[in-house]
Amino acid sequence: MSRASICAVALSLIAALFCLAQAQTTAQPPADFTGSSLFPLDGPGVRYTGVPATDPVAKLQRELESGTRKLTPDPKTGYLKPILEALRIPIDSQTLVFSKTSFQMNRIHPGNPRAIYFNDDVYVGYVPGGDVVEISATDPVKGGIFYAIEQPSAASKPKLARRDDCLQCHAAPRTLGIPGHIVRSVYPIADGFAATNAPSYNTDHRSPFERRFGGWYITGTTGDAKHMGNAIAADIDNPEKLDFDANRNWTTLEGHAAVDTRRYLSPHSDVVAHLVLSHQTAGHNYLARAHYEAAQALAMQEDINRATNAPASQLSDSTVRRLDRAAEALLRYFLFTTERKLSGPVAGSSTFTTTFAAAGPKDKKGRSLRDFDLQTRLFRYPLSFLIYSEAFDSLPDAVRIRFCQQLGNALKTGEGAAVNLTPDQRQAIREILIDTKPALRAYL
Repeated sequence: MSRASICAVALSLIAALFCLAQAQTTAQPPADFTGSSLFPLDGPGVRYTGVPATDPVAKLQRELESGTRKLTPDPKTGYLKPILEALRIPIDSQTLVFSKTSFQMNRIHPGNPRAIYFNDDVYVGYVPGGDVVEISATDPVKGGIFYAIEQPSAASKPKLARRDDCLQCHAAPRTLGIPGHIVRSVYPIADGFAATNAPSYNTDHRSPFERRFGGWYITGTTGDAKHMGNAIAADIDNPEKLDFDANRNWTTLEGHAAVDTRRYLSPHSDVVAHLVLSHQTAGHNYLARAHYEAAQALAMQEDINRATNAPASQLSDSTVRRLDRAAEALLRYFLFTTERKLSGPVAGSSTFTTTFAAAGPKDKKGRSLRDFDLQTRLFRYPLSFLIYSEAFDSLPDAVRIRFCQQLGNALKTGEGAAVNLTPDQRQAIREILIDTKPALRAYL
């Protein structure tokens, strides 16, 4: 090889390494991933397509194909009830959304809302008279995976079909730039459309209470706390002027909304279920974003190490910063660091509060991360129950270990992400984790 060729190769290698390092530096997310741009779905370290999913819905489809499970349609709701039973999703998780924020929007309106049911891993959407039942699941590696099953009038054999076209809305800055889930609050007008001359909000436990529930029915009590649920904008020129007094503390939809609740599996749209739903959807997005961040950073580091003949375990400063920030963002969300306090007691209208709390692992004193507070905050022991999820356990070691180290330090010192917690709360969380999550004991 000529000297000129050698120089050209050397310059190309230097340029490639600079681009990799620059990509790692500029791709670092903000501390909470807010405003994140779209992540490459089939980029370094992550394969959203082309690799079989392992989420609960994918497993159910394989059972249907092998004949080890059958779905017998229900005369009232088609495949909805057998799907909920197969995926172990409780009926009392039902919440009703009447805003047209689904691909079935032509069927959704205040008199025919869409029902959402969920457990810790799967979400199911149902519209009376709809052609399909919508399902989305959290894959432990890929993030949100979207499916639909045609109702029995349109298909003789049930099949859960992937709906990657859902990523048009479900892989965007609103979902932290990865395939994920959204709970939106909008200012709805009479036909259920969101007013285009008013803002809309992604909602989770950090959201001001007065910005939550827009376009949703809400049953239960919230005291004097204002919220956007149950309300329809009467003045389309000023849609933000809602009747905040008439839309609160509905313990039933009867006498309030023009909804025939007999068309659903439950007459409730429980406020506590909605609070958990909005916390959980964003929590799943944070888990997936942390996974994507770590997988990409480590894949790029591997390329750098290979090109420079560096040890395979070597991490550059930029890679370390990226992993640390991903762990920190996830930890701040899981520890409810910036949770908005409730202005008064909240109570649901269904059995959801009881059944949800009973489902979690308990420590020797009978305490659980699923125990509710509902006086000033959502949970009594503020660490997300998603720490028990397969998505958490499947995080790359480089970010999961950092998360655990940061968690242990925060619970010990009360600093950083745990600055919002009292010493008693931090001690209780530690004791619960020691009894219920053995893998974390070394960090606590």
